[in-house]
Amino acid sequence: MTFLEPQRLWWLLLIVVLVGAYVFAQRQRRDYTVRFTNLALLDQVAPHRPDVRRHVPATLFSLAMAVLITAMAIPAMPVESPRERATIIVAVDVSLSMAATDIEPDRLHAAKESARGFVDTLPDRFNVGLVSFSSTATVVSPPTQDHASVLGSIDGLRLGPGTAIGEGVFASLEAIRGFDEDADEDPPPAAIVLLSDGENTSGRDITQASAVAAEEEVPVSTIAFGSGAAMIEIDGYQVPADIDKEALRDLAQDTDGHFYEAESETELDEVYEDIGSSLGTEFVHEEIVTRFVLVALVLCLATALTSLLWFQRLP
Repeated sequence: MTFLEPQRLWWLLLIVVLVGAYVFAQRQRRDYTVRFTNLALLDQVAPHRPDVRRHVPATLFSLAMAVLITAMAIPAMPVESPRERATIIVAVDVSLSMAATDIEPDRLHAAKESARGFVDTLPDRFNVGLVSFSSTATVVSPPTQDHASVLGSIDGLRLGPGTAIGEGVFASLEAIRGFDEDADEDPPPAAIVLLSDGENTSGRDITQASAVAAEEEVPVSTIAFGSGAAMIEIDGYQVPADIDKEALRDLAQDTDGHFYEAESETELDEVYEDIGSSLGTEFVHEEIVTRFVLVALVLCLATALTSLLWFQRLP
């Protein structure tokens, strides 16, 4: 058992104070009795002096208070909970060449729209993450079933220099591994959907990335954006925005993924339909506050009952 708010256990010191005050009061009462020297008269006035039972209500009340304070600390027990392991990573190219306008309004906006459409079609049970890559790759959103947060991350993507497709694949694989603690021994069903114009200019080679993805049995489906005849402006100069569809096609084929040249949500359904489902378990903390409150209630009732039966009054 653990406590989600352990700092509240300091309130148990109040119980120590109450017990100390009770003991002090009892000693004061005993001293008064001793000062009453006419014991024969005392027997006539109070022939049935309270015995040890007089301490029972106070003891029960103290225990009830202690249990209630413990409940305030939110006790919880670790329990195994089923968890969907199937994971899809959406990797989006944010290189400067994605600013080319050969696709309306430009490649990046078209890629964002495609990514949003794909995430919207994913069943709620799937874990989905987001990776962006330019000269380097970044896990923007780790795998989660909160698809709305991933959609928000897609909207926030911004352009950067360079194109590191291989690094995008490696970052996606790392996100999949990091999501599931059992991934090394029992890899979760997973896939990568990579949206790019296809020309790798930075980082590790695409063939190296595809070899690792194939070895880990993670298919990479690719979507190519651009006609190949486009220019972009960098530092006041017009620069060709080249596209390498062959590289994206090879990446998909080498990893048993799918290759697309245009957005097609119907075809993209194949990506997650091929994955299937895999349920795993994870430990979560389940609150057991109600149990403690119930115990405290029983102790309070016992306090009232013993006080009424033995002393004809409520404490």
